[in-house]
Amino acid sequence: MKALHFGAGNIGRGFIGALLSGAGYEVCFVDVVQEIVDEINRRREYVVEIADSGHEKIKVSGVRAINGQDTDAVATEMLEANLVTTAVGPHVLKLIAPTIAKGLTERVKTNSQPLNIIACENVVGGSSILKEHVYQHLDESVRKKVDELVGFPVAAVDRIVPLQKHEDRLLVTVEPFYEWVVDQSKIVGEVPEIAGITFVQNLEPYIERKLYTVNTGHATAAYLGYHFGYETIDQALQDQYIRDVTKQAISETSRLLVAKYAFDPEQQAQYVHKIMNRFSNPHLSDEVTRIGRSPIRKLGPSDRLVGPAVQSLNYGIMPEHLCIGIAAALLFDYDKDPEAVSIQKTIKEKGLAETIHHYTKIGQDSPLFSIIMEKFDQLNHMR
Repeated sequence: MKALHFGAGNIGRGFIGALLSGAGYEVCFVDVVQEIVDEINRRREYVVEIADSGHEKIKVSGVRAINGQDTDAVATEMLEANLVTTAVGPHVLKLIAPTIAKGLTERVKTNSQPLNIIACENVVGGSSILKEHVYQHLDESVRKKVDELVGFPVAAVDRIVPLQKHEDRLLVTVEPFYEWVVDQSKIVGEVPEIAGITFVQNLEPYIERKLYTVNTGHATAAYLGYHFGYETIDQALQDQYIRDVTKQAISETSRLLVAKYAFDPEQQAQYVHKIMNRFSNPHLSDEVTRIGRSPIRKLGPSDRLVGPAVQSLNYGIMPEHLCIGIAAALLFDYDKDPEAVSIQKTIKEKGLAETIHHYTKIGQDSPLFSIIMEKFDQLNHMR
């Protein structure tokens, strides 16, 4: 069995590629960093280290790589691939779409076997987003064949893989916990047997549970940590105020998830407890600026902070601590992040009120609006 995986970065190697290799797939990575491609091809293996007290090292072997700029080579690999996955970042999906479209165009000419393409990205509906981009590059006749033979099942993925540097360029450190949930209803053909993937008939509850618990908590801790001068998430969570706000924010989202999807309250509470311990893992030194990057996307109307805050109102929940997270995101002025720079420029030129509405789409008639304004002012005076 052959798997073609786009993205040979830390998540690609340390999470998706490692699980696929462990399931018996021959994994071919696609990446544009030639040094990484060359090193993978030279060694045909790499090591994944588990970030806990045991520091277990897992050897991932039987791997190879090609440069994504060689679209002919990628298309050739897609001809006989049994599975295609991605871990490139949400913004890169549109950049790899033409190459995938080229590969599919060639594949459907000679191969009538089903193929599933799973985008393992930190965004809601990643596979659907990728499909939309891919279809823009397909001829009408090819689209009909792709509709029949190719599935784009949506997935929810969760594993903390911090920014890291090692003397060994392929070594990657990951947390012990991981979750990979895939919408089985969108699978074309037989469901692949991959240990580590949970297949479900309705993915939406799992997507929102992950996004509105893990990502919400991570972002809240990151923005508050940055605001109060901490460098890493585990350092930030040693601050009692940040820890309390983060826990209360995901407690608010938990109430929403229990009300909306009928999750078991006790199981959700255990999930929250596990997440707080994951964030505090001293073996993971994850920088607040990395977790907080791209604040415009993370302040989006359906993303990790604003999404659950707006929905909470529909269930009679006043998300005060989520609003603190939103305010902290608006204060994120990291000058090496273009989106952070853009937000600060908007605040300076148009004022806070217009900035809130512009990025979050929350109107001044919403009870959230005044709370965010109030929390922004409070945080400003707490520096």
